[in-house]
Order: sequence, then C-alpha cells, then structure tokens
Amino acid sequence: MWKCQKCGREFKKKEQGHYCGEKPKTIDAYIQSQDADKQADLKQIRQILQRALPEAEERISWSMPTYWNKHNILHFAASKGHIGLYPGPEAVEHFAEELQGYKTEKGTIRIPYGRIDAALIERIARWCWQTGNHA
Repeated sequence: MWKCQKCGREFKKKEQGHYCGEKPKTIDAYIQSQDADKQADLKQIRQILQRALPEAEERISWSMPTYWNKHNILHFAASKGHIGLYPGPEAVEHFAEELQGYKTEKGTIRIPYGRIDAALIERIARWCWQTGNHA
C-alpha cells in the first residue's frame, strides 16, 4: 500500500493519481485546479465538446469533466503527460483507424498535450451522442 503524504489516503498503486482534499464541483474549478501549463489544452477540449454536444449538460462525474444527457456521454481528465478522453469502448473500436497515432485501451484515448485534433474529437463526441454509445 502507498500512502499520500498530502492527504493521508492509501492506495494499492504507488504514486496513484487522485485528488487531495475537496473534489471540484464544476468544470471551471476542475481546470483551474490543474497545472497552469495544462489548462489551455483542457479549455480547448472543453470548447470542442461544447460545440459538438450543445444539448449535453456539463457536470463532474467520477471526479472528471463529463458531458451528460440521461447518461454519461463522455468524460475527459488531465494526467501528467496526456489528456484522457473517455468515450467508451465502442467509440474507441469504431474510430480505431483514425486513432492509430494515439495510445488507446478499452474506452480510453490518451491525447498528448499539444496534439489535440479538434475535428476528430468532435466526430467522436457526435458519434457517441448520435449512437447512444457512452462512457
């Protein structure tokens, strides 16, 4: 077991990523809580998703920015070296050819900072909305 020195929580994995203290309640608060050098890319992802999913509600779910309409459509989250986009396994499979330059697994797409493909993210988000496939 590994214990976080800041908050005292214990985890199975050493250096497990987590929130110390109170979890953010809004997407603005989530983005502001991230490292300054990551915030521009997170804001860009948010803008892309707002354009692609104008009828979806923005909320925090599983401690991540989430787009919701009767169910979670997709999530995104900051990591050390990438932004995790979580559209679900069906979306990752459907877009597999276009995602060849990205690391993917199950329902996860790892987007390196500075390599945001707005058109691809919009297509994925709209596909999730239109098909009902979700995270």
